Amino acid sequence: MIVNVLSGKGGTGKTTVSTNLAYVLHEEGKDVQLLDADVEEPNTHIFFDIEIDFERSVDILLPVVDKNKCTLCGECAKVCQFGAIVVFPKTVMVFDYLCHGCGACAMICPEKAISERPKSIGKISFGKTKEGIKYGMGLLNIGEPSGVRIIREMKKEMRSAEVTIIDSPPGTSCPVVESLRRSDFAILVTESTPFGLHDLRMAMRVVKDMGIKHGVVINRYDPDFKDLEEFLIEENVPVLMRIPFDKRIAEYYSRGELFSKHLEDWKERFSELYKTIESEVGSDAR
Repeated sequence: MIVNVLSGKGGTGKTTVSTNLAYVLHEEGKDVQLLDADVEEPNTHIFFDIEIDFERSVDILLPVVDKNKCTLCGECAKVCQFGAIVVFPKTVMVFDYLCHGCGACAMICPEKAISERPKSIGKISFGKTKEGIKYGMGLLNIGEPSGVRIIREMKKEMRSAEVTIIDSPPGTSCPVVESLRRSDFAILVTESTPFGLHDLRMAMRVVKDMGIKHGVVINRYDPDFKDLEEFLIEENVPVLMRIPFDKRIAEYYSRGELFSKHLEDWKERFSELYKTIESEVGSDAR
């Protein structure tokens, strides 16, 4: 079973849900893997003591133009979707920071004037927590335009597990879509605010378009904000859990501790959340 935890905006509580769910399921005896795909700012490692046993760089191939062979035909610039290669009347320039490493320019060059050189855009790491939870994390180098390649490589290297929980990037952009591929279920984490509802609508469109079953966790739940739950009833989307404003939860989080370790009733609640997911997914789980 691959479960994705995502949200339309940052700061809603994705990491809170991901880490506590992973811990509770492991405590129940399940073989659990936690992947941090929020590669611009991974933070699940704050909540665990992790021993890394595998780490490697993730590279892209950048174009290098042999100006002795180049005829300035402009075919490379035409095929580049990102404006990373520009042909002028007397020269050609490559803008490395715009390049996504797709290789199209080298493939299309009629003079074979373009070769490629590797450039590291980040890294992936794997290991285990002290409790025995399998763990993986991607980290994008500062200044790089996209974490898609990091997430893709991390998922290639991920280890087999009964349950894999993926802490996705915030928002609805390409890295989120990449993290969602091949997932069985998506937990959409939101909050009881107009902004939370607005961004939940966008995230919900993504998972619906991808055909992924989903449910919602409402963090910092405010029963007076009716619009959110009215929307979920209209959309026939289940509320998997409501996490209230609770000073104790905030204090544990601020210390890098899992509140389900300390508040016994929350172990049962996260356990029930997963049972609901199992019933929603049924026999379709990978």
